[in-house]
Amino acid sequence: MGDQLHWLDLTIIGLYVLATIGIGFYISKRAGKNMQSYFLGGNQIPWQALGLSNASGMFDISGTMWMVGLLFLYGLKSVFIPWLWPVFNQIFLMIYLSIWLRRSGVMTGAEWIEFRFGRGTSGNLSHIVVVVFALLNVIGFLAYGFVGIGKFAAAFLPYELAADPDTNAIYYGLIITAITTAYVVKGGMFSVVFTEVLQFFIMTIACIAVGVIAMNQISPEMLVGRVPEGWYDLHFGWTLDLDWTGIVDNANAYIAGEGYELFTIFFFLVLFKGTLQSMAGPAPTYDMQRVLSTRTPTEAAKMSGFVNVVLLFPRYMFIAGVALFALVFFTEQLEAMGSDVDFEQVLPFVLDNYIPVGLLGLLIAGLLAAFMSTFAATTNAAPAYVVNDIYKRYFNPDASDKTYVYLSYAVSLLFVVIGTLIGLFVTSLNDLVGWLASGLWGGYTAANFFKWYWWRFNGYGYFWGMVAGIVAALGLPVFLPWVAELGPMWAGLRNLTALEAFPINLAVSVAACIVATLATAPDDMEVLKNFYRKTRPWGFWRPVIAELKKDHPELVENRHFRRDMTNVAVGIVWQTAITASPIFMVVRLWTPFVISLIVVAICTYILKVNWYDRMEDYPADLVSAADSTDTADFASQR
Repeated sequence: MGDQLHWLDLTIIGLYVLATIGIGFYISKRAGKNMQSYFLGGNQIPWQALGLSNASGMFDISGTMWMVGLLFLYGLKSVFIPWLWPVFNQIFLMIYLSIWLRRSGVMTGAEWIEFRFGRGTSGNLSHIVVVVFALLNVIGFLAYGFVGIGKFAAAFLPYELAADPDTNAIYYGLIITAITTAYVVKGGMFSVVFTEVLQFFIMTIACIAVGVIAMNQISPEMLVGRVPEGWYDLHFGWTLDLDWTGIVDNANAYIAGEGYELFTIFFFLVLFKGTLQSMAGPAPTYDMQRVLSTRTPTEAAKMSGFVNVVLLFPRYMFIAGVALFALVFFTEQLEAMGSDVDFEQVLPFVLDNYIPVGLLGLLIAGLLAAFMSTFAATTNAAPAYVVNDIYKRYFNPDASDKTYVYLSYAVSLLFVVIGTLIGLFVTSLNDLVGWLASGLWGGYTAANFFKWYWWRFNGYGYFWGMVAGIVAALGLPVFLPWVAELGPMWAGLRNLTALEAFPINLAVSVAACIVATLATAPDDMEVLKNFYRKTRPWGFWRPVIAELKKDHPELVENRHFRRDMTNVAVGIVWQTAITASPIFMVVRLWTPFVISLIVVAICTYILKVNWYDRMEDYPADLVSAADSTDTADFASQR
């Protein structure tokens, strides 16, 4: 397709690349002052900009195309399937976790672990395991980004850099990776955020345009006979009950292979898994860095909420628009693919046939920006852990700020090279994403859940819980088929999906957390008191509260569990309605569209009264204790 691009489209793409590099380097001087400036933007970046940046980093085009396939196959019920990730973790962050996390005043997720568990042996083990976890995430996602960028660019940009398609994709991947690395390494968080704000607006314009084009070119009558009965329904019964026979026959086999047919069981599994993972808090990646970069705890919460508002509507306009074109014009081609049906072919088809000159260049620039923003945000996370959590802590705690910043440049480059080298040997994005989601994330949940809500949970429990969870997640795909061979009663274990195996992984990790914790001494009470007094979580903290009140009788215990969980429930409904409304609009189902907007308005009012108006940066007793000291500085002292 690249050789068919009009000169205007090529000009737009070129101007976007130059603008990205120019902005990144122009503001890079602000990042070189010290580590706080380089990694967190000096905690001076407005929360609105951080929210746009976070939304841009989440706009992964591979994930978006996956959701196009979901909408094509499952209709409106597809809005629940991304709960697998889970997408509603942003609601938990918005309601309370961002505030708790930002009150720590730390720079990285690993530094937060030290804040929670201290610097003893158990704290050091916990610190090490979370650094390893974070760096494996960085390498994995950099490899994923390299592969994705190369395949995308080779498909849509002009000029064949090599005769072999795979080699051509590698060359494009290397070029775009080098461009992105240049401004990220030089400018740190400042460059990442402000280039991602530009990228967000480009993507948003492109997404809205695709949705509008679809609305203008595809009428509801054109979808008659193109979708099965129940496709338009948001509600569901025990089973999915979508029959594609006579439309795209191979879709039925595809749905059966995905394991979503018993949709009620699937729904409650993803709700259970997603709730636990969300309550565990963000992983030590770019999402956490955005929270820690905000100016205050309440701004961290606002930033997390803002992501839902600005990301979902335009993104799902794009998803719905592309899906409609596929339903009307691409079903015969999908049917002809047989068992090898590939819904990712929808995007090239739509771009090649239905996007006008000028807008096509903007759209390709926007999709290119989606790759670059995720890659940039991930790259920025690596040096924070290596320099701050390893070099500064264990090797050279008294080096100059310039030394730390220059070393951060080198670490960023090193991790890009490692991720790129791994990407050269990865043949399947699905395999890489599956390893990341099932292996690393599967082992994350239990240990990171306990760390917030149970005072007795110590560093040994965290370390062994993380290790056991990751080992179990990586080992279950090998172990379960072996068990299935032992007899008929075990045969069902052979084809368990990652979601179905999650309870087994969770049980292994929970057992390791509890056994290791109870077999060892509690953490230092002074560390626990410091953590609770500044963070103020709800949960099982009674012994720590009793000790604190001996010295601080004015201390107010957090009793907002019911309020927070009510707001989370309202927030999930709010987020789901925001997700469904652009689909209803593009498909031109006006009554459901109006109802969804009414639901959004009602939930917004409830959240305004019961969440937004009640937020506080720090508890009143902590503010009072600070006296004339600036509260933010006081709360960041450890």
